Amino acid sequence: MNLDALKKKVQESYDNWDVNIYQKTISKFPERKKEFTTQSFVPVKNLYSPLDSNPNDYNEKLGFPGQYPFTRGVQPSMYRGKFWTMRQYAGFGSAKESNERYRYLLAHGQSGLSVAFDLPTQIGYDSDDPMALGEVGKVGVAIDTLADMEILFDQIPLDKVSTSMTINAPASVLLAMYIAVAEKQGVGRDKISGTIQNDILKEYFARGTYIFPPKPSMRLITNIFEFCGKEIPKWNTISISGYHIREAGSTAAQEVAFTLADGIAYVKAAVKAGLDVDEFAGQLSFFFNAHNDLLEEVAKYRAARRLWAKIMKDRFGAKKEKSQMLRFHTQTAGSTLTAQQVDNNIVRVTIQALAAVLGGTQSLHTNSRDEALALPTQDSVKIALRTQQIIANESGAANTIDPLAGSYYVESLTDQIEKDAEEYITKIDAMGGMINAIEEGYVQTEIQRSAYQFHQELERNERIVVGVNKFVDEDDNPGELLKLNEQIQSHQIEFLNKVRAQRNREEVNQKLSALKTAADSDANLIPFIIDAVKSYASIGEICNSMRQVFGEYKERVVI
Repeated sequence: MNLDALKKKVQESYDNWDVNIYQKTISKFPERKKEFTTQSFVPVKNLYSPLDSNPNDYNEKLGFPGQYPFTRGVQPSMYRGKFWTMRQYAGFGSAKESNERYRYLLAHGQSGLSVAFDLPTQIGYDSDDPMALGEVGKVGVAIDTLADMEILFDQIPLDKVSTSMTINAPASVLLAMYIAVAEKQGVGRDKISGTIQNDILKEYFARGTYIFPPKPSMRLITNIFEFCGKEIPKWNTISISGYHIREAGSTAAQEVAFTLADGIAYVKAAVKAGLDVDEFAGQLSFFFNAHNDLLEEVAKYRAARRLWAKIMKDRFGAKKEKSQMLRFHTQTAGSTLTAQQVDNNIVRVTIQALAAVLGGTQSLHTNSRDEALALPTQDSVKIALRTQQIIANESGAANTIDPLAGSYYVESLTDQIEKDAEEYITKIDAMGGMINAIEEGYVQTEIQRSAYQFHQELERNERIVVGVNKFVDEDDNPGELLKLNEQIQSHQIEFLNKVRAQRNREEVNQKLSALKTAADSDANLIPFIIDAVKSYASIGEICNSMRQVFGEYKERVVI
């Protein structure tokens, strides 16, 4: 039987089922809603069937794992070879406290590190800067100089552990510190592996930890691409982040579209700077959110892989398969965690983590139950890690590759998200690219509209959040929360002053002057930043040297 005849037969069977069974059933027992949608407002039909897919598209749209278009995964054997990297995001207070947490996690089976930095570090201020008041060590670890970084990775062999660092505007400085620590351990640049987020564009519209205007920021990023391509072959030079876009309120399709549009801007900038696409594209990585709608999230990851492969091959002429692969880290959705009934968050995180695994992630962070109220306790962190380990070892989800492929619903959703994301990218291209779209406020406005629509539905009880607008408990005790040392800022400033007193001030001034001069030229800045870091120049001093040349970005208000 040919395809058309088969579809006709299925259509006839569906029509008969719909009229004689389904419609009669819902006339007696009405459905819960007039309209069902995904978390991202995509309409969901009552039933999906072969009518929603085309087997003739299999090789073009799906193919096989490890082959273009990588819809089914970037590695041929996926988790049958080895599990994803279990990379718990952690960092708080001082470098010493964070080091103790890292070693605890590694001892309990974590397979990679993920560093959270405090707000002053993220925007290039020292702990004694007036701008840092009240923020030191609060949402991550405080790093002022190389001395802090040495403590942070004490007794952690950097040739054995890969490290992800969530840092953007001063990514070059933290990468330089990491290189310097590795060299002090006797580990060569060709032996270290990991990722820096280094994704500045999403900071301008979704998160806000920027320092410099877009043009010099893009220069620093392409400098990192060039330097790491030659010096640090195992390093992922950027983690192009949809996570914060989704946290700001975007839909799944917007998360894919705006993330890949950022990726297009970075690749264009690198090519314009004279880099060969196949020399740097293999070191690009991505970072996505794992939200509550399990099947939509699986479809999202599959759509993103396929769309990026086509973009790299067709738009940029990438020839190497590694250049076409979208490799990504996933973090469960912090915005879905509730302060009410915190144990419910364990269930949410489990669903989200399962979506990431079913969608083929390369590494995963699972949020802790109490993070809506405070930084997580050690016990909460262990539960979050154990969640990954149970999914890996007990659920069976990792036993076969792309287990939901062929689901009529998942394949239909994959196609829909890809189509919607492509339409956004086409609009952004028409505006002249992502930087122009950000400056015009287009991206911000689209995200704000989606966030507003979701919250309106929540307030009307059209969306249910258990424990918040339904199934509420009056007696809700979250249990013991982590309490930070209130003296962290004074202790950090004391240590910073000690480092300043012991370093060679003349050498520091020379290195900062050389960096400033280089910033005013076309030179690659990374070697100059490494030199400054090794002299124990602080992150504030290094960023201020570049601020004097580049200036600071002023946010455009979008109403």
